[in-house]
Amino acid sequence: MSESNDLDLSKTEQEALHECQLAIEYVHRAYGDLLDFHHNLGHAMDRFDDAEELLRAGDHEEHANELWEDHLPAGAVDDEWSYELVGEFRSGFLDEIEEFEATVRNELADGLDHVTEREQQSQWRERAGREE
Repeated sequence: MSESNDLDLSKTEQEALHECQLAIEYVHRAYGDLLDFHHNLGHAMDRFDDAEELLRAGDHEEHANELWEDHLPAGAVDDEWSYELVGEFRSGFLDEIEEFEATVRNELADGLDHVTEREQQSQWRERAGREE
């Protein structure tokens, strides 16, 4: 018998845990996308930095100065650089929602994760005549 079978969960509780688990996985994917944004923007800014030097070397001081003074030091959003956005997301929303999900999982399922998948695994193995 699997660990999830030992829990006294209603169908609604099991579904709520499953939805929280899926939501956390999507939040992690969003965090990964935010990291991709941070890295991609950093690479873009490095290229603009190279372009600034080339514009200056090509006697295009006005464009070089605009890059140097206005665009390179600017933030990605409201004057915040992308690393700051990543840090705020990580230490704010991500940490808080992970803590919420863990609290719910601890209270309802003694901390056990993937309750629905464990139940399905147990059923399929039982159906196939395999012991766990």
